[in-house]
Amino acid sequence: MPSIKKLFLLSSLIIATQSFALPQDSRRAGGIAVIPVPKTVLNVTYQDKPVLIVDGENSVNHIVFGIPLSVPLGTLQLQSSTGPINIEVKPFKYAEQRLNVKNQDYVNPNQEQLDRYSQEAKEQNSVYGSFSPAQWKDFPKFIRPTAGKFSNSFGRKRFFNGEERAPHSGLDIPAPIGQKVVAPAAGTVVATGNYFFNGNTVMIDHGQGLISMFCHLSKINVEKGQILKQGELLGLVGKTGRVTGPHLHWGMSLNNARVDPQLFLSP
Repeated sequence: MPSIKKLFLLSSLIIATQSFALPQDSRRAGGIAVIPVPKTVLNVTYQDKPVLIVDGENSVNHIVFGIPLSVPLGTLQLQSSTGPINIEVKPFKYAEQRLNVKNQDYVNPNQEQLDRYSQEAKEQNSVYGSFSPAQWKDFPKFIRPTAGKFSNSFGRKRFFNGEERAPHSGLDIPAPIGQKVVAPAAGTVVATGNYFFNGNTVMIDHGQGLISMFCHLSKINVEKGQILKQGELLGLVGKTGRVTGPHLHWGMSLNNARVDPQLFLSP
């Protein structure tokens, strides 16, 4: 018979193999908590909303939970069929950014523009708050949606013409206008449109509250309801909406929390 040590190493190897495509665990505001739990743990929720669970083998599943950018340091608690699950939110220092925006409408919008933004925000928040069945058997291994060097932009505290705004909730990828943007994982197009701040935008539902968003596009190549495979073209890089130059804004939302997209890529 194999020794206890060999069985432990084999079990660890299997779990590590299962976890390869899982997001990186980073328990900070705007990060992701990846928590192995027994299969007996069911109906995991946060603030009465369901949380993504990845089925595994060896009697182990994984909770994949997005930590909101606005959450304070300390203990955050999920609920489950077997009791509370605690997550310790750790300190993390994000950068600051000061931008000069020439179009004052994007700094201090008038009432008509604010009304437009309010309606668009309702549409987007409705998508972010949705929870559809998973469109994958194993958690997908994400790919980059476009080529280019990642900026240190997610979570950055922003100042437009000296006025403080909300932290940046996505990842900016500087790229030339017209460069291809592809689906980082399979999913269904749940929204497209030209939004006041975000410009030409596509939103993809990957299942279980996992949503990706692509903004400032010069062209949208998909339509609402379309099912995309990983790597399929969804649009082209542009500079529509509130921008200071051409780039792709890639956003990821998990259980209605905007999280760092880089955590979905293999380190």
